[in-house]
Amino acid sequence: CKATHSLVIMDEEYYERNIGDWDGPDGNQDDYVEGENDGKVQEDCLQKFSSRDYIMEPAVFNTLKTYFQAGGSPEHVIQLLSENYSAVAQTVNLLAEWLIQMGVEPAQVQERVENHLKSLLIKHFDPQKADSIFTVEGETPAWLEQMIAHTTWRDLFYKLAEAHPDCLMLNFTVKLISDAGYQGEITSVSTACQQLEVFSRVLRTSLATLLDGGEDNLEKNLPEFAKMVCHGEHTYLFAQAMMSIMSQEEQGGSAMRRIGQEVQKSAHQRGHDASQITLALGTAAAYPRACQALGAMLSKGALNPADITVLFKMFSSMDPPPVELIRVPAFLDLFMQSLFKPGSKINQDHKHKYIHILAYAASVVETWKKSIRFSLVAHMFPVVAMGVLKWVDWTVSEPRYFQLQTDHTPVHLALLDEISTCHQLLHPQVLHLLIKLFETEHSQLDVMEQMELKKTLLDRMVHLLSRGYVLPVVGYIRKCLEKLNTDISLIRYFVTEVLDVIAPPYTSDFVQLFLPILENDSIAGTIRTEGEHDPVAEFIAHCKSNFIMMN
Repeated sequence: CKATHSLVIMDEEYYERNIGDWDGPDGNQDDYVEGENDGKVQEDCLQKFSSRDYIMEPAVFNTLKTYFQAGGSPEHVIQLLSENYSAVAQTVNLLAEWLIQMGVEPAQVQERVENHLKSLLIKHFDPQKADSIFTVEGETPAWLEQMIAHTTWRDLFYKLAEAHPDCLMLNFTVKLISDAGYQGEITSVSTACQQLEVFSRVLRTSLATLLDGGEDNLEKNLPEFAKMVCHGEHTYLFAQAMMSIMSQEEQGGSAMRRIGQEVQKSAHQRGHDASQITLALGTAAAYPRACQALGAMLSKGALNPADITVLFKMFSSMDPPPVELIRVPAFLDLFMQSLFKPGSKINQDHKHKYIHILAYAASVVETWKKSIRFSLVAHMFPVVAMGVLKWVDWTVSEPRYFQLQTDHTPVHLALLDEISTCHQLLHPQVLHLLIKLFETEHSQLDVMEQMELKKTLLDRMVHLLSRGYVLPVVGYIRKCLEKLNTDISLIRYFVTEVLDVIAPPYTSDFVQLFLPILENDSIAGTIRTEGEHDPVAEFIAHCKSNFIMMN
């Protein structure tokens, strides 16, 4: 296995190139001074020859030259190098060849050797010795540039950089990797956040990935992106400033604003108060009273009548501030908790002010004509639906809620159907709540009651599917089947209900997700049908004749 050999065998060409280089004991000619005590030089060299497998070290020829110049004995050198030769590299090669002869794939052998070598390097890495490489070499070592061309070793450098953020050699290597065009891999490396040039490249690449991938890609990559941006105040400010500028563009501006808001939410969840940065990057600076009121409530994470009164007066005046000033997701979440969460207490004398500000933020659209701003009242029900959804979540999450219900479909769950029907943008939140309830252990109910409850929740999912939120719903049930953590009768129930509401034509994505569920041994042939009509067989036959299935 040539690739495996290259990991552990000393590069013969390296020695051939360096046999004629008569340098000092450490590869530096200046280190050897004519007239230096020969005995001391011999002693230093002999100490190196006594180390394990020193014959495999790149500097062995330079050390030999220095030793002989100092009058050393060849016989002594041969004895020391032989006695301390353990043949670790050759033994690894031999074992690798045996594994290959026994039928193990060469690539598998190489991966095993590489992973073991990586674990040893991580365990024994010395930052000071690594930094000394540049002191000795005086330039970027050729082997370093060769290493970063391979994914395996780039991954090693990322892990080392996380463990040793102050190592100059690793910081330089991260920059080399960025310069080589691999900045898309560096989002999780904290040391990249210390170098503006590297961070700006990583930020650009990460934003392009988030913008091009759609909602699923956003959910997958956003946590890592938010972690990188929230590394420090400097990275957060720089990234949010860039996203704030780009959010003003007509094309992609709203998506960029969404990413910025998600990062702000992530910073809050990590315990960081970034409210002042959020306000500074918006229009709040032009309205100091509003800025002060908003900042106080965002920092404390709670609304208060005094600051709400300030905002109410400003936004009910003839010349209100721009509506975007109060369109801060964290601020609107505070209204949801105050107005819709059961048990929240609001002074009744001020409640209309809370409602006015929330309705204003949710329903006003501003247009500009010849530098004059006009406010238009848009449809205001989505904000109420969001509030109702939060209220349902808080209510049904009470431990004894389902124990006290007598209806087959509690009114709170029926409200979810109405929200699904009227508000497409709330589909992800509805599914998230249904999944949370479906996976919750309702130990206060007996087994049959739990099964009936889960069927009721599946009915809500099927309704959500019928309103256009197809792939996420089917994808979740597919995962339940693959994980084997759901009663198979519930999967069959879901399949039966879905087959009742769907009809051709089907999209390829839907077929790729749904057909494997029907073809599962536990599903196929176990669904009872009335009469000669067999929807399962009909669906499978339709898919087989109209789609090329991918394994």
